[in-house]
Amino acid sequence: MLELTDIKVYHQQKCTLDIEHLTIQENQLTVILGHNGSGKSTLMKLLAREIVAKQGDVKLNNKNVNNYSHRDFAKQVAYLPQRLPQVAGLTVSELVRLGRFPWRGILGRWQAEDKHIIEQAMQQTDVLHYASHFADSLSGGERQRAWIAMLLAQQSPIFLLDEPTSALDLAHQYELMQLLTELNENGKGIVIILHDINLACRFAQRIIALKEGQICFDGPPKNLLNTQTLTALYGLPIELLNSPNQPHPIASIA
Repeated sequence: MLELTDIKVYHQQKCTLDIEHLTIQENQLTVILGHNGSGKSTLMKLLAREIVAKQGDVKLNNKNVNNYSHRDFAKQVAYLPQRLPQVAGLTVSELVRLGRFPWRGILGRWQAEDKHIIEQAMQQTDVLHYASHFADSLSGGERQRAWIAMLLAQQSPIFLLDEPTSALDLAHQYELMQLLTELNENGKGIVIILHDINLACRFAQRIIALKEGQICFDGPPKNLLNTQTLTALYGLPIELLNSPNQPHPIASIA
């Protein structure tokens, strides 16, 4: 479990994140929503230990995240940033192999177990047939799957993903979200930033919505889907349209 208490984060003397208390369970698929500048990425980076709050505590399993070594924290939390690092010259299998670093380090002896975990991760994300391909030669959807395979090889119980669908077309967005749903059903806690309300409501079990650095909604998708809440969140008139093929109504700008 990740827990935030009395959090304040500042940027250029402006408070960009102000959260009194928030807990994130590792058995859910949680989506963070909000307009640009609402504090979504700041919250994600705080959870991933990429930044430090000016005030407050971030705990993982009742222990302050700063008291974990880098390798021990990586064994618990796997983070995929919005801008993926350059991996020029690395094949997909070599990229996925990087996920084993928290367990083996630089000089650790590789075992048969590692090879099995790497191959299983690629198979689970359907990129095993790209194992010998250069990772940066893949399409957007394939590349995202390769990176998620790396997270799987890391064997952390919690995945943090910052806008992994932003560069994908609609079909690949749904494909990726279906994969994350399956991983969640198999025991992975997923925390993901999305911009698309409808995509979030279709796949999320819990939605945390931010506005001006504060939590303005926290609950199941069905409770978010009302015109007053959505209009207040985005500052735009939003209406809900019923769809016979969907469990939830579709949000649209009025």
